Amino acid sequence: MEFRCRLGTASGDIVEGVYVAESEDRLRQEFEEKGLFVLSLKRRVGLATLKIVWGTRRVPTQEFLVFNQKLATLLKAGMPLVQSLDILRERVANPTFKSILDGVYEKVRAGTAISEAFAEHGDLFPPIYSASLMAGERAGNLDEVLRRYVGYEKLISGVKRRTISALIYPVILVIMMVGLVGIIVLRVVPAFSSFYGGFGKDLPLSTRVIVAFSNGVADNFWLLVGAVTAVAVGVAAWLRLSGQRERLDSAILKLPVAGETVRKFATSQLARTLSTLLGGGIPLVNALEIGARSMGNRHLARELDTVGRRVKEGESFAASLRLRSVFPDVAVKMVEVGESTGALQEMLNSLADFYDEEVETEVSRFITLVEPALLVVMGAVIAAVVLALYLPLFELSSVVGG
Repeated sequence: MEFRCRLGTASGDIVEGVYVAESEDRLRQEFEEKGLFVLSLKRRVGLATLKIVWGTRRVPTQEFLVFNQKLATLLKAGMPLVQSLDILRERVANPTFKSILDGVYEKVRAGTAISEAFAEHGDLFPPIYSASLMAGERAGNLDEVLRRYVGYEKLISGVKRRTISALIYPVILVIMMVGLVGIIVLRVVPAFSSFYGGFGKDLPLSTRVIVAFSNGVADNFWLLVGAVTAVAVGVAAWLRLSGQRERLDSAILKLPVAGETVRKFATSQLARTLSTLLGGGIPLVNALEIGARSMGNRHLARELDTVGRRVKEGESFAASLRLRSVFPDVAVKMVEVGESTGALQEMLNSLADFYDEEVETEVSRFITLVEPALLVVMGAVIAAVVLALYLPLFELSSVVGG
């Protein structure tokens, strides 16, 4: 929740701003701990609050990266952190992000570490970000860590963007095919059915099947919509149950072709995350814990948790990966080489680059095969429907001609 507050400091200054907290009592307690006096505190109701209620509160990725780039530049130029945050928070357009930065600024000005201030909004920012900030604070190179994080996000986003772009055209083809078939079934077929009804003659089997299908869909359209909606809601509710999302992710990894591509993509992201954290000075055990929380595939995340526990007990990273048998053999061998040569970070970067190229190649190959197949299927379906509709006309013309 967001609150607009007017505060008094011990020195007599008046501070106004918007702060984010779980509740009013929690926010008042925080102010008391910092020695601030609450002059007024009102809950802020607006677009940002509505987004929180409906669970769609987001910080735009691009704006977040631009903020970090600017913050790194200001820190590199020698400007103090508090002053840098004060400058940047006034230049943020997104209201949700601005309210968060206002709270972060006040916390940092009161003596809280910036990593802790951002960690309180863990649902909006990835775990690797707070960990990177913590590493930068400890090493005294916050600007360098921020630049490394921005580079990491750009690489990950670039791979995702290229993959999604490659899949857009097949998705458009599928939507077009469904739309055309839907128009034919719901609009064109009923018109032909009424036309043929006046002939008093039996229709060919293919035409009867198309007409019966069209009538069934038209008569039960809203029932079908309700059934599809119920299934979607049921699946969403099922995924929210404990352990179900992990089972689904495990099943995805077992798919013939797509499963291996998903595994490689997850491995690439993990390697990039670990490399970034190790480069920032985070120990391997902590990096594995953060990497597990950053993974989208819950099954691999749980396996990585087990790997992290074994590493914590003294086992090597490569040996722990090999025992779990869920990550590619190439990845395990490259990690083993990196550990033995003392160049694990560099090897993880190379591993991420290797699998990024593999994923893009496999996606491109898949698209190359799917696009013509979709066109053929779409053409065959539409041709079959049209032929079934016009077949009675052909038979009628042959009777008239005879």
